[in-house]
Amino acid sequence: MNILIANDDGVFAPGIQALAQALKPLGRVVVVAPEAERSGYSSALTLDRPLRPVEISPDIWAINGTPADCVYLSMNGLFDFEFDLVVSGINSGANLGDDVLYSGTVGAAFEGRLMKQPAIAVSLAGANVRGYLSPQDYQVAATWVHDFIAKGMPELPPRHILNINIPDVAKLKGQKITYQGRKHLSKPITSQVDPRGRHVFWIGLSGEAVTEAKMGLGEIGSDFAAVQQGYVSITPIQMDATNYAVLPDLYQQFCADLA
Repeated sequence: MNILIANDDGVFAPGIQALAQALKPLGRVVVVAPEAERSGYSSALTLDRPLRPVEISPDIWAINGTPADCVYLSMNGLFDFEFDLVVSGINSGANLGDDVLYSGTVGAAFEGRLMKQPAIAVSLAGANVRGYLSPQDYQVAATWVHDFIAKGMPELPPRHILNINIPDVAKLKGQKITYQGRKHLSKPITSQVDPRGRHVFWIGLSGEAVTEAKMGLGEIGSDFAAVQQGYVSITPIQMDATNYAVLPDLYQQFCADLA
């Protein structure tokens, strides 16, 4: 099995190093990742300049682009073989709820799925994750990903991926299938004046999780709830964001008289 690993934290990030090492027993592992951190780039592709792949060591490539660029190039001619699976991560920090809209980790996985290959996005969720500097800090999560893939990837419809969030705990309680939760509005922006007297702004931090219950889903809870309880959250998400439930009403309101 040929496995492509990408991320949005950069090719030297400890999470991607731990993941690559953990997956090597499953087949050939090729890392193609941004040369520096590209968090928050979602599914952006670079269209205004050329991209430069650099092999920094065997089967480890750095690209001066976005996470989606890395997957797009890898599956469209950078290599003379095809990949069987795309794994994006392990991200330094959670990708829960509304954050998947911005996540470069999720964007890279979606790019792989658009190329018809199974794909998962993996993140390590915890209050202190951003301070981790060693691949060893991601070992529990990386081992879980290895075992998950080794058991056999579940079949998903086209244009769907699994968004996986692994809590930063010494011992995982297990895993839960979850739905994508919601967050309150982001915190206000922070305004400052830099040393040269120019006005600058920092984007506000994400809001807190919204407590909600999805009717008709029985025991299935949100991704936030699973992680908070010490379980791995596995959420199937899709590219198609159409709200089919409201289509008939909108058609009647705007188009019925034209039929």
